[in-house]
Amino acid sequence: MSKSRLLIIAAAALFLSACFNNSAKKPVANITTDTLKYAYQVVNEQAANCGNKPDTACATAKIKYPEFTNQDALNDTLKLSIIKLFDGDPDNSLQTMAKNFITSFEAWKKVKKTAKQVFKLNLSAKVLRQDSSLAVVQIDGSSFAGNKHPIALTKFTNWNTRAQKPIILDSLFTNPGKQQLTAIAEKIFRKQENLKDTSSLARDYFFKGNQFSLTHNFAITPIGIRFFYNLYEIKPYNAGTTDLFIPYSSIKQLLRPNTVISQYIK
Repeated sequence: MSKSRLLIIAAAALFLSACFNNSAKKPVANITTDTLKYAYQVVNEQAANCGNKPDTACATAKIKYPEFTNQDALNDTLKLSIIKLFDGDPDNSLQTMAKNFITSFEAWKKVKKTAKQVFKLNLSAKVLRQDSSLAVVQIDGSSFAGNKHPIALTKFTNWNTRAQKPIILDSLFTNPGKQQLTAIAEKIFRKQENLKDTSSLARDYFFKGNQFSLTHNFAITPIGIRFFYNLYEIKPYNAGTTDLFIPYSSIKQLLRPNTVISQYIK
């Protein structure tokens, strides 16, 4: 094979390699990279009499949350949401909330001197996603303070980073779209629960007036809206929580234009 032909083949190979490399580096819409700076903070409190033995009566409180740089409104909103998760005093700080939990255990221990129960409060807020328009934070909490069952709750905060305020569900849908959203959600719910269209919700669910309704506890995702019903919200404790996901493909025509969701609609 001549040198000239070898050179032509080599040049062609380099050209094709460059084409593939360029296609691999083709820019993609960046809607998942964190745009706000934050660092996780932790509040820890523990009763003074906690020992190393597993049967030692004790109380611990741990609160973990993100603190965003130069985002006072968002930080205040998240801290208030954490405090109110278990109906805490909104005037308190997270530190005071943790200390109050330990104080309640110590008061209980004075009455139940021989009890070996462990009181636990765990609260954790984590950033699910961030982009130039939206921050979504999930707040999980569990509390056991001598009650029959541990209490567990999950709440979401959807934050408009440009408007600097929480996103409410009504702001995402047109006025006629709100009622249609509920109807679409009920169909998905009934299919998920293996219910017929005519099946009554009176026996197994706690919906007001036995009519399906959407919770205001939701998380915005790139492919749809996740609605989350906590324990006891619509079902007995032993039936657990309910996750209801509605894809944008089912509700695209109901959405308002130019909202934080618009970037996900194709």
